[in-house]
Order: sequence, then structure tokens, then C-alpha cells
Amino acid sequence: MELLDKLNILADAAKYDAACTSSGLDRSARPGTIGSTMLAGCCHSFSADGRCVTLLKVLQTNVCVYDCQYCVNRKSNDTPRAAFTPEELCELTMGFYRRNYIEGLFLSSAVIRSPDYTTELMIRTLRILREEHRFGGYIHAKAIPGADPLLTHRLGLLADRMSVNIELPSSPSLALLAPDKKKEAILTPMAQIRDGITASRQELAVYRHAPRFAPAGQSTQMIVGATPESDRQILTLTQALYDRYQLKRVFYSAYMPVSSSPLLPVAEDFKPPLLREHRLYQADWLLRYYHFRAEELLDESRPDLDPRLDPKCCWALRHLEFFPVEVNRADYEALLRVPGLGVRSAKRILRARRVGPLNFEGLKRLGVVLKRAQYFLTCSGRMMEGLRVSQDGLLRRLVALEAPALAGPEPEQLSLFDSAV
Repeated sequence: MELLDKLNILADAAKYDAACTSSGLDRSARPGTIGSTMLAGCCHSFSADGRCVTLLKVLQTNVCVYDCQYCVNRKSNDTPRAAFTPEELCELTMGFYRRNYIEGLFLSSAVIRSPDYTTELMIRTLRILREEHRFGGYIHAKAIPGADPLLTHRLGLLADRMSVNIELPSSPSLALLAPDKKKEAILTPMAQIRDGITASRQELAVYRHAPRFAPAGQSTQMIVGATPESDRQILTLTQALYDRYQLKRVFYSAYMPVSSSPLLPVAEDFKPPLLREHRLYQADWLLRYYHFRAEELLDESRPDLDPRLDPKCCWALRHLEFFPVEVNRADYEALLRVPGLGVRSAKRILRARRVGPLNFEGLKRLGVVLKRAQYFLTCSGRMMEGLRVSQDGLLRRLVALEAPALAGPEPEQLSLFDSAV
């Protein structure tokens, strides 16, 4: 099979793996090496300085011994199969990098023969890149559940970031749709990666030339909508993963119908839950940066996120006794709870009020967006002039602010090979 044919098959097979993550570390180019890694580097996204940056997102192989019902690469699926040799994949990566098509590599794989054999192929690929080609660019590698811990450790010494896909939010769903995979086999490498990162940091504190293990941390991915778990179950699991395994990021992937299995939603009348995925990302942001907990956002009486409103607004409407927040006296934590106020806005307010009291005009000059925040703030004890709204009216206004975004075009899966271009 020609190399380009393999690339078409294995890049397409990798598209369902969410990887829109920043690189998480800076590494300058060194004499005798090629490439560097920037903190803002992302996959299929825009960096903080406005550059569009990409990773070569590809599988080592889509030949798989497992038969996970939700996966396009399951062994029972009639699909073209291919496998890169480590040398072929290195040739592609270096060729694309020299042409400035990519800024790094995202390498995952189906499980060919066994987890150990698959991991050995990935290690050989990364070793050739790092040691023979002296490639210093960003590499994200997927750890294979069930592989020998020593192999996972070797993979982590060659990669910048690692991830282990948890795939489904509960053990019953995993047993039903992926009987070859076990919860323990997924969580064990997560714990190993966490411990490896901790040990590496301790070694670097003593000896700055110590080998670095996955310096950009680890992440994971969950499929949303293939199984009946509620948003509360998903966010509770997310919170536990952040607390226990110190993950950098949990990705949510709206289920795309790739199987006619009776255990999965029927493809003919099923729409990928893209809005639900969006709301989960918003809630995840609150967990990571706004000091919320999963149990604050959802409970047994409200197990799912409201599709009409972002989770922060929903929390505010359920806790109106917390508002209004006085801009000139509130602490950082209280300001973060105000809908429409972000981390930067809250820090700007804290700095500015050291000079003198703030009013609404002063907030606007600071760059604070008051579209939502105006309903939940006071300045020197006063609401914004002319603002009078009931609780029901507040809900209607906040929903109306969301309406233009929700009425936009339907999101589509990105393609590396769009024939219409």
C-alpha cells in the first residue's frame, strides 16, 4: 500500500479522538536538534497570539483485536485497514514539519496483536524521531491500557503529554460496549503516569538534566451520548479524575453514529449531542478555573445541564441569595461566581479598586463585559441605573443572550482531506 493511502486511512481513523489541547510546555530549539515546543501550541485550533497551529493527528494502525461497539476501528467493522512502520511515520512527520504543515505529532493507535506489541511500535516511532532525527517538537502519545508499566514509562520519557482514554463514564457501560476492556486496566496507567510525573519533578529539582517524564501532564476523553449516564454522573467522574490523577484536561466527545449495534442509539434518527458536549466543556471550565465543584452544579433533582443556559448562569439563578455582589468589597472567589466575569476581569477589578472605588463606567473601561454581569453586581451599593428585572424576567433575558449563539450553523467534524477545497 502506498504511503499516501495509509495516511488517508489512518488520519481519518483518528478524527474521533478529541485532541484540541495546548502543548502545556515551552522548549526552545537546541543546537543539533530540529523543532521546538511553544506553550500555546494546539491541535486544530488558534493559539493565544492568533496563529493557526496543528498537529499531525494519526494512528500507528487501525488494525484492532478489540470489538468496542462505539469504535469505528473495532475488529468486526468492515473498513480498510493499514499500519505505518515506525520509519514511515517518522518520514511523514519530519517531511510535514520541514514544510511547516505541522508543529508536532499526536500519536494514537488501535491495539494490534497485544497492548505490549502496540506500545513497542509507538516507542520505536518516538525513539527514531527523538534520537535519530533529533526532533524537539511537541508529541502527544496515547498510552495503551493493559501494556506493561515499563513500556508505558518508556513511552512517557519520549512524549510531552500522555493520555489514557476512559471512553465511557461508567463501569456497566464499559462492560456492555467494550467487554475486552476493564476499568482497572484504564485507571492503572493513569495512576502510573501521575506518579511518573511527580517523581520526574522531584528528580528535576535535584538534578536539572534528569530525564523528563510527560512534562505537559496527562489528559483523557469520554464519549457523550452513546450511553444513558447523566451529566451529573459525567461531571462527578470528571471531578474525581482531576482530584485523584491530577489531569490537565478531560475532553468530551459527542457520540458519532459509527455502528449499527442494537446497544447504541439508532443512526437514522440520532443527532450527535453537540450542544450537550458544549455545556459539559463550559462546566468543566468552571471546575478547573472557577473553583466550582461538580456537586454544586448538578444534584439528584437536576441531573442534567440546562441546554438553554450556560452552567454558571444556571447556578446563579438557583442561588440568588448570593447576589448581588458588591464590586468594591467582594473577594476574588465571590467575583468568580458572577456570570459574565472571568478570571482576568476579576483580577483587573481587584487591582483597580486599590486606587479608588469602581462604578459601572469604570468597569467598562477595565474591559469588563457587563452583558450578563450587570444583573448580579452592585457598585457602592447601587445596581446599574435603570435596571429593573424580576426573577422570571432575568431568566428570559439570559436565555435571549444565549439564543444568537445557539442559532448558528451546525458544527461539523474537521477534515484533513476535504475534497471541496
